[in-house]
Amino acid sequence: MSQIEAVDVELSVVLGRSVLPMSQLLKMGRGAVIPLNASESDEVWILANNHPVARGQIEIRDDRIAITVTRPADVYDFMAGSA
Repeated sequence: MSQIEAVDVELSVVLGRSVLPMSQLLKMGRGAVIPLNASESDEVWILANNHPVARGQIEIRDDRIAITVTRPADVYDFMAGSA
């Protein structure tokens, strides 16, 4: 068990997605705003080493952002781009 506990796992949270023309992306600079296909109440994707493992809700605790796990991820929904 100690070998498993020593493995590092990178966690990422996907807030939303966007599709932009390359020309628009190349024009973006510091301060550019990228619109996402998500709203405040949408669940986020939680990834472990770039693989979807769970869904969650964003919470603000004091002055920090946290994610509460709400359910397991559906890999097929993630690959299809479902929010």
